[in-house]
Amino acid sequence: MTAIRTETTTQAGGLWERARYRPADGPDTAPDGPLWQAAMAFRLITLLYAISYHIASVPFYTYQTLSWMVVAVMAAWSVASAVLLSRGSIPRYQVVIADQVVAVVSMCMTRVVAPPEWYTEHQTMPTTLWVANAVLSAAVLGGPWLGISSATLMAGVSAVVRDQINWDLWRDATAPVLWSVGLAMGMATLTSRRAQAQLERALTLAAAADERERLAREVHDGVLQVLALVSRRGHEIGGAAKELAEMASEQETALRTLISGIREPVDAGGDIDIRQNLATRGSARVSVAMPAEPVMLARSRAKELTAVVDTALSNFERHAGDGAKAYVLLEDLGEILVVTVRDDGVGIPAGRLQQAEAEGRMGVSKSILGRVEVLGGTAHLETQPGQGTEWEIQVPKGTAGQ
Repeated sequence: MTAIRTETTTQAGGLWERARYRPADGPDTAPDGPLWQAAMAFRLITLLYAISYHIASVPFYTYQTLSWMVVAVMAAWSVASAVLLSRGSIPRYQVVIADQVVAVVSMCMTRVVAPPEWYTEHQTMPTTLWVANAVLSAAVLGGPWLGISSATLMAGVSAVVRDQINWDLWRDATAPVLWSVGLAMGMATLTSRRAQAQLERALTLAAAADERERLAREVHDGVLQVLALVSRRGHEIGGAAKELAEMASEQETALRTLISGIREPVDAGGDIDIRQNLATRGSARVSVAMPAEPVMLARSRAKELTAVVDTALSNFERHAGDGAKAYVLLEDLGEILVVTVRDDGVGIPAGRLQQAEAEGRMGVSKSILGRVEVLGGTAHLETQPGQGTEWEIQVPKGTAGQ
């Protein structure tokens, strides 16, 4: 059974403690994993620099044997911390805390092994570069604020150890270097974690969409078709069955809205998401396809455009014939919305529209063409007997609230 390690991290600007999980015997897949690896490589490189600096400085120390013991502890800790951070045998925050302690104690030992005339004019024994490892580990663990806090601590200890609490402090590069390291690595950590969170969110949404599509197909093949049949037959029978038909129709609409993924209407002031209107027009015979993102339109314009679609679908229900199906497609082209209503029914015979208008039936001339003209758009009809009917309606979005 795979062992699970829990790691508590510190993050600035949000949640301060968070659980991290990774297999104890597997690779680190956390977003900050590469940063930890880079920090470990930097730690070993700076150890070589600290040792070489000590070799050059040890002749000036008062207690040379003790100084070599301190360097041995630094070397042992550098290797041990790299192993602990890579294997994850203990939580990283504990290693980071120990890192701060080792760095502070190593700097303080400079006063023990070296005379004042030496440590006031030179770096502390572990060197600023090696001490930066403690700042790096804090920044990777908790982001820029924890990194800067660690840098401030290290710079303050260095100033106290070297008796630099005076104007000479502002000519020393220790604090700016450590602050820059903490800020840069902290920001890199936040960026990697945010990118990972966005990727996980996108994968979750994609998985949810796939699952919703699968459920939609199953529901469409079963429940929705039964509800549509109950609604249609109930209206045909009339009487007490009509109430049952209305209830079935309402549940069919609610279920289609649910599986469409548009749970609640998006309302931005006077604008609404027209997808919410069109999603409820789907049925066993009508398929609706829309963009994944909200399509905002002024409430009045959305109402008129929905009425146009309703009229086209009403004509389909009455005239397309049994077994025919309709398809509604909404396209957002920026400033223009295109709504296509197509069916595979019997089509419209030549001259039929003119005859209907002469007989006083204004469904096409008023409810479709008239509304589209008011919206400032165009409506194009293509139909042939036996080959179905297709309306392509283009309307400008207009300005917000209009």
